[in-house]
Amino acid sequence: MLHAGGTSVTILDTTTATDAAIDVDSRYVAHNYSPLPVVAASADGAWITDVEGRRYLDCLAAYSAVNFGHGNPEILAAAHAQLDTMTLASRAFHSDRLGPFCRALAQLCGKDMVLPMNSGAEAVESGIKVARKWGTDIKGVPAGRGNIIVAQNNFHGRTTTIISFSDDEIARRGFGPYTPGFRAVPFGEADAMADAVDHNTVAVLIEPIQGEAGIIVPPDDYLPRVRALCSERNVLMIADEIQSGLARTGRTFACQHWDVVPDIYLLGKALGGGVIPLSAVVADREVLGVLHPGEHGSTFGGNPLATAIGSRVVEILQRGDFQARSAELGARMHAGLRGLVGRGVVTVRGMGLWAGVDVDPALGTGKHVSLRLAERGVLVKDTHGSTLRFAPPLVITADEIDWAVGQFAAALADMPGG
Repeated sequence: MLHAGGTSVTILDTTTATDAAIDVDSRYVAHNYSPLPVVAASADGAWITDVEGRRYLDCLAAYSAVNFGHGNPEILAAAHAQLDTMTLASRAFHSDRLGPFCRALAQLCGKDMVLPMNSGAEAVESGIKVARKWGTDIKGVPAGRGNIIVAQNNFHGRTTTIISFSDDEIARRGFGPYTPGFRAVPFGEADAMADAVDHNTVAVLIEPIQGEAGIIVPPDDYLPRVRALCSERNVLMIADEIQSGLARTGRTFACQHWDVVPDIYLLGKALGGGVIPLSAVVADREVLGVLHPGEHGSTFGGNPLATAIGSRVVEILQRGDFQARSAELGARMHAGLRGLVGRGVVTVRGMGLWAGVDVDPALGTGKHVSLRLAERGVLVKDTHGSTLRFAPPLVITADEIDWAVGQFAAALADMPGG
C-alpha cells in the first residue's frame, strides 16, 4: 500500500527486480522527482516494458520528447550512421552536420538563423540573453535596464533565472536570490500584457499553450493581439514551443493555429527525436545577429550526433504526416475523454494529441489516479493537484487511444466514491 496524503492507495504489486531498482534509485539518485513505481527497461513505438516484462501504453511521451515514438526507425538509422563517423566536434571548428541542420530548421521555421543548444531550459536561457542583447544593441534600451514580460503559471524550466519569474513555489522556495528583470501577467489576458509593456521592455516570453499548468489553451484573440502588441511597441515575441511544437498539437507549431509567427522560436524535446538532447533558438538575422564570438556558447550545442538526428527530425516534419496524425487522432482522444465528463472528469482541454484532464477532486488527486492507471497499463502524469496530462507518442493508433480511454474510465470507476 502507498500512503499519500494520509489516504491508503493500492499500487502495483512489485517483485524483487522492481523493488531492487527503486531502492537503488532512492539511495543514489537525488530526490528531485516523484516517479510512479514503474521501472522502464525497454520501449517501442507507444509502449514501454518494465523490468518484469509488463507493458504500458506511454501516454506521456517524455513530455513531448518522444513525439515520433520510442525507437523510431528513421531516427535510429540517422543516429547509428552518425555514431560510426563522429559524435562530437568542438565549435572551435566547423562540422559537416551543423550547417545543413541549421539551414533545414531555419527553413522549417521560416527564419534566417539557428542557435543550437541542448536542453529546453538552455534554449530559454539563450533566448533571454539574445532578447536582452537585442534590446541593448538594436532597440537602444540602456544596459541592464531591459525587462521581459512573462505569463503567470508559466513553465520554462528550473534554472535559477527561469524560476525567478515562476510562481511555482515548490520550484522557487529556498533557491533565492532571484534574477530581476521580469514581470508576470495573467496568461490569456492581452490587455494586462499591454499594460505591462514599457519603453524598456525587450521581449514577451510565453508558451502558446501552457503545458505544465494543465494544457491551458488561450482565448482565440490572445496570440494575435500579443503579436500585434509586440510589432507596435518594438518588442520581440518569443514563443516557447518546446512542448507544444513539432507536431504535438496537430500543426508544426502551436502558434500556427492562430496564424501567428513569433520573432523567436524556442524549440527542444522532440527536436532530438527522443534519442539525444537537442534544443534551438530560431530567429531572423537581425535578432540572432546580435551574438558575437565569445558571448555565448555550449560544448555540446550543435554536436554532430545531435544535428544528424535533428536533420532527420526536420525531414520527418517536412512531410506533415505526424501533424496530420496528431490532428486526426487528437480529435478522437479528446472526444473519448470528453465522454467521461460527469463520470469522474470535470474538464478536458487541449489540442491535437495533448490534453489536460481535470479529475473530480472528490475521487482523489491526480497522483492517485495516475497510480490506478499504471495498474491498468497506462502511464500518464499528474500536475497541479487533480489534473492529468495525456500526451502519447504520435505513433499511437486509434485502437490504442480507445483502449487507454477505456482504462481511464475503469480507473475512475474504481476510485473510492467513483
